[in-house]
Amino acid sequence: MNKPVLTHIDENGASRMVDVSKKEITERIALAHASVIMNSQTFNLIMDKQVAKGDVLEVARVAGIMAAKKTSGLIPMCHPLNINSVKIDYTDNSKDTIEITAEVKITAKTGVEMEALTAVSVCALTIYDMCKSADKSMLINDIYLAKKTGGKSGIFERE
Repeated sequence: MNKPVLTHIDENGASRMVDVSKKEITERIALAHASVIMNSQTFNLIMDKQVAKGDVLEVARVAGIMAAKKTSGLIPMCHPLNINSVKIDYTDNSKDTIEITAEVKITAKTGVEMEALTAVSVCALTIYDMCKSADKSMLINDIYLAKKTGGKSGIFERE
């Protein structure tokens, strides 16, 4: 079995930002997922837009987009990127769970997986923040990279 290569550690064990100068510029897309599970009363407040702080899903969408753009300021080894687009969507089970997906696109030498993961994470945290007075038991769950395309490693899709 091959030993995994940790690209953010040099041969002496020191942390580093990966040198992408020789990598090809390609279109890269990352899709990430998160879910927020809550009690049905909180879910209904959100869906009926009755939360006193405002439209929870739209505020969370903007927070997720902003977070994707600031990922390099949060994750030490991430490159500052000029992102082409960030799209955040929601689905729900009409009962107690909001599923969040973020799609981030770029044409660059490095991918946007961390930007997509940061977007769904901050989106979920914003939902929690806006609704915590009604439901402190909300559960942020299932944060993962669902798909990525572009670059030398090609396509990854979670099964």
